[in-house]
Amino acid sequence: MCSSDGRPRDARTPRYDDPWYDALAAGWGESDVTEAPDTAPPAAADVYLEVQRSAAFQEVRSRYRRFVVPAAAGFLSWYVAYVVAATSAPDLMARPVAGAVNVAMLAGLGQFLSTFLLTWAYARHARLRRDRAALELRWDTQELTRGTKGGVA
Repeated sequence: MCSSDGRPRDARTPRYDDPWYDALAAGWGESDVTEAPDTAPPAAADVYLEVQRSAAFQEVRSRYRRFVVPAAAGFLSWYVAYVVAATSAPDLMARPVAGAVNVAMLAGLGQFLSTFLLTWAYARHARLRRDRAALELRWDTQELTRGTKGGVA
């Protein structure tokens, strides 16, 4: 079996340099040799509490909140303004803009456009500002729950 770059790959040895390779999480690639560990691995609840208290986790949550709270507030305000304008100012919403297109139609299309833009902005923000740190936390958590060396930085 060869890797994507043409080099031969040992099927028994999982690659740890690829962060998307999830062999250990699925239980594959583990050795068949069962050795008694020197110490018992920590309880999962303790590991997750340790990760939750870590500075890296707090930074990921902070980045998430700094984007989501203003974005949700802005989008909700825009939606409520559209509904209020449609119900309380029908003359404004019925004002023609070009031919049969009126202000209400443009605002409604603006709702769809802003939904797509917000989705794109969220995905971009997650990819650029949170995914790498969250993936590193995931790897640290897996290492801690398995009792291997490593930890939350």
